[in-house]
Amino acid sequence: MKKFKDRDMELLLAQVLRAGTIISVSIVFTGGLFYLYRHGQATAGYNTFVGIPFFVQHFQGLFSGILSFKGQAIIQTGIILLIATPILRVIFSAVGFVLEKDYMYVGISLLVLLIIFMSMLNGHAG
Repeated sequence: MKKFKDRDMELLLAQVLRAGTIISVSIVFTGGLFYLYRHGQATAGYNTFVGIPFFVQHFQGLFSGILSFKGQAIIQTGIILLIATPILRVIFSAVGFVLEKDYMYVGISLLVLLIIFMSMLNGHAG
């Protein structure tokens, strides 16, 4: 079995970040095209406030919005994926540190993940 080295870890993490960014930007761009196709000729009415549609606020609505090719739902999915990319990087880092048997950095990575998830659940940042 080939030994997992630091350079392999760096390359894997770079590929995860690159792929996550490219995929999420592609999804946002595609959603923007769908949104412009459906709403490109609409005039913006700034007299009344129109909030975020329901289908963008919840995962069930987001999924059904994607299936019905609603641009806002597709854009929202790309943004969620863009936010998830660095989280995925921390997860891959923790796995890489486990493979390298560097348990101090495994603990630090898991602490970072805990802070991220607690912030997401709590709704506060910083």
